[in-house]
Amino acid sequence: MGRRRVLLFLKSLDAYPFHQSNGASRSTNPKVLHYLNDRSRVHKDAVEFCKSILQRKSIDWDATFRSNLSRPIQNVDLVVTVGGDGTLLQASHLLDDSIPLLGVNSDPTQPQEVKELGDEFDATRSTGYLCAATVKNFEQILSNILEGQRTPSELSRMSICVNSMPLSTYALNDILIADPCPASASRFSFRIRNDSQSSSPLVNCRSSGLRVSTATGSSAAMLSAGGFPMPILSKDLQYMVREPISQEATHLSLMHGTIKPKQSMDIDWYTKDGLIFIDGSRPVHPVHHGDTIQVSSRAPGLKIFLPNHLLPSKI
Repeated sequence: MGRRRVLLFLKSLDAYPFHQSNGASRSTNPKVLHYLNDRSRVHKDAVEFCKSILQRKSIDWDATFRSNLSRPIQNVDLVVTVGGDGTLLQASHLLDDSIPLLGVNSDPTQPQEVKELGDEFDATRSTGYLCAATVKNFEQILSNILEGQRTPSELSRMSICVNSMPLSTYALNDILIADPCPASASRFSFRIRNDSQSSSPLVNCRSSGLRVSTATGSSAAMLSAGGFPMPILSKDLQYMVREPISQEATHLSLMHGTIKPKQSMDIDWYTKDGLIFIDGSRPVHPVHHGDTIQVSSRAPGLKIFLPNHLLPSKI
């Protein structure tokens, strides 16, 4: 076997901006400044640590900041993200189903720090829910991967079509379709369609938007909004109409449900403008009055090395 090729996909080193353009501090609280400075330092140290580990291995590697790459990632055997879940999600948008992904949480939350500072400001750091590694175990996990002792899982992703044209980005977590103004109501209709062309009743909605999540995203914003967590390897999608306005009682049960692998959700958009937010605030795709949107789980999966606590238990 030839030499392994690894791409380090990095959160920006200036991802913790705490100075204005004129150099003045945005905060007068010295504890906040120390906290932000420390977050920046910890992230930089993690990047350098991961680089040093790769330099000692018999592999070819390169590094790029996530802001510098927008084309599909090819010709590597493994992508290692160094940052948090946002960095991992962005990398997933550039990967097909052939290259596995390993996330390194570069700046994990420190419980003692949260306890000491929580009464003054939010001292949580990076969640790294999908990141299997930190600097503490990165070398061991990487060695296990290179030696074939650790295999990736395959997570389901969501495909999105607008006016029958597929978007190039697959959602790993969720999508939100809403008016560009968060205070404005959205008007749309939807139905769940089966492969056999049979479908659910048409549901007409006025609400603050529509969220659809994968199993991976069911424990994120969907859960916070009142949804339910799904087994992480499930291929079902979960949808929820956000804050529906004066719905008929017969349709209330259809405001929240699931989309099976052989089903799709067909959405007709009746608001002047709208945005499809994919896995957070970016990427974003515009939609307009009269557009049709179709979502389903018929998308290439993502190969990813999951944290131990997310691995399905073996019976």
